[in-house]
Amino acid sequence: MNKKYLLLLTSAIMLTVLSACGGNNANNAKNGNAEPTNTGAEATAAPTASGNGAEEIKGKIVFLTQRTDMIGKEFNDYKTRFEEKYPGVTVEFEGILDYEKNSKIRIASGKFPDVILIGPGIPNSDFPKYFAPLDDIPFSDDIRFKDLKAFEGSMYGISSGNSTVGIVYNKKAFEKAGITEVPRTLDEFYADAQKLKDAGIVPLASNFKDKWPLDAWIYDVPTMAGGVSDHQNKRADSDAPYTLDGVYGQSWSILRTMYEKGLLEKDIKSTNWEKSKKDVAQGKFGMYLLGNWVINQVIENGASTEDIGFFPFPVDNSGTAKAPLNPDWFYAVNKDGNAAAAKAFVKWMIEESGYEDFAGFIPTLKSKEPKLPQLAEFNSFNPQYIEQGPPNDTATSIQNAAQIDQGAVVQEFVLSKDPQSVLDKYNKIWAKAKKTIVK
Repeated sequence: MNKKYLLLLTSAIMLTVLSACGGNNANNAKNGNAEPTNTGAEATAAPTASGNGAEEIKGKIVFLTQRTDMIGKEFNDYKTRFEEKYPGVTVEFEGILDYEKNSKIRIASGKFPDVILIGPGIPNSDFPKYFAPLDDIPFSDDIRFKDLKAFEGSMYGISSGNSTVGIVYNKKAFEKAGITEVPRTLDEFYADAQKLKDAGIVPLASNFKDKWPLDAWIYDVPTMAGGVSDHQNKRADSDAPYTLDGVYGQSWSILRTMYEKGLLEKDIKSTNWEKSKKDVAQGKFGMYLLGNWVINQVIENGASTEDIGFFPFPVDNSGTAKAPLNPDWFYAVNKDGNAAAAKAFVKWMIEESGYEDFAGFIPTLKSKEPKLPQLAEFNSFNPQYIEQGPPNDTATSIQNAAQIDQGAVVQEFVLSKDPQSVLDKYNKIWAKAKKTIVK
């Protein structure tokens, strides 16, 4: 993954939160070597992309991950299995919290690990400054979203997994509230949320304080509302991209309505991401609006697989199911690091690690079928999938200059007595930044 998952990157570039992707976990990890390394003597021969000849895969590599919850557990297994296949390589996993903030500093400094995760905040034209092209990795089949992180015909990022976004729900909580069918319209969604509240269940876990889970309201709900995924790019065409009757106003107004009706956590200013997973698992909370990547995390926190369901979010009253199809974080390789071993690791993560099944992702390899049973339920509603397209460098540059934290905008919009004034405030900031980029 999540898939899914825009902030200023020191002087030049940015990374966003995405989708993503369940990485802000409480179990912090010891820091590994922050710089790319090329130590190690024993070598392993690996086929090149063309299949002709062999390339030595050796040395030490470090992978900077947001999945701090996997440090000392699943990553230990990955390390053992990868090093068995490549005995000349030593792999270390460095987990960090607040990934977007800390990774952007590392990338800007030029001193970052061999394998790193990148989101949509770096202009594609900047990729050659930092990352190695990945076109020579010989995958066994075609991959999803191979053009999203490309520049001038070269691919610089490979999706770690993919997801859609909808309502993850506890079936026992729905049963307790007397909900016998999932809602197909927005009005039905509000009504069912009220039934959950009346039954003593928190209807929707927003994780409002944690902020990064609000990404669904910034990227995915607007995609569903407008039926297209390029709304972030289209901001470059306007001095006032945030309007009440536009896709952002529609999306954020739904969350605001849920807040005003008391259908979110009792105190949205003190939410806790880790605790919310246990609460959804136990049926204390009824629903998440998140990607399929969160389902396995809920199950790991005590829920039975058969008690967790997944259906498309009814963004309006049309009765038509829509859903985004998003990549999660993208693997990228430091061009000044141990690129050969790093590329072998990326290939292994995509094809052999099993990470996509653990994370509940839709696999990046198109020939692989997702194993998550809840995706079958989701697809039974025949949603219209809307695939994420490539970013627009102009919009990204304006966002960089504007330094607008869209998660903070959502928070202000929901809590403000005058949401229009919040939109006016950030439209003014956007327009000013746009003048510095678009001449």
